[in-house]
Amino acid sequence: MTELKKGPQGVRRGRGARERILTASQQLFRDQGINSTGMDQLCASAEVSKRTLYQHFPGKDELIAECLRQFDPDILPEVFDRTDLTPRERLLAIFEIHAPLCPFIAAAVEIPNPAHPARAYASDYKKDFAARLTDTAREAGATDPEQLGEQLALLLDGASARSRVLNTDTFATAAAIAAVLVDNAIPAETAVAAASLAN
Repeated sequence: MTELKKGPQGVRRGRGARERILTASQQLFRDQGINSTGMDQLCASAEVSKRTLYQHFPGKDELIAECLRQFDPDILPEVFDRTDLTPRERLLAIFEIHAPLCPFIAAAVEIPNPAHPARAYASDYKKDFAARLTDTAREAGATDPEQLGEQLALLLDGASARSRVLNTDTFATAAAIAAVLVDNAIPAETAVAAASLAN
């Protein structure tokens, strides 16, 4: 592994600066919020100069948007595409692994400008996620998959926001509510048929 050189003020430079900036930003944005995190603090945490930071990101707006683009909770491939679970089980598994604080909600709350690139990215992500829930609800045999998908998306976002405000885990309660919603939306005979096809 190449040794990183030190700059005149002892600031690390070399390969990996972009990754360090993104890692530090994601950590600081999550722990103390986007608006409370200054560029000087980001540079110190990432061990880069301001010049290096601005070489990779023209400004804080672009950095925020890239942090959201880089965020990958591994939910879509690891839950929606699992073949060892029935569609019903996939819908409920989301509540077991979802991050306590959704960075897309946090960004939307802290950034009021709807034209900000981070807001646009957050909106696209939320719509895509709800669409995957709807597709899975349809696969599970829900009588109204669009409604169930939207209900589960709303429940998940609500649990994330409540966890943040109360600093407590609300996902167990959300999972119990989700099970009731799913069971009420999927006729019993359809659920049995889907389970037998999965096995």
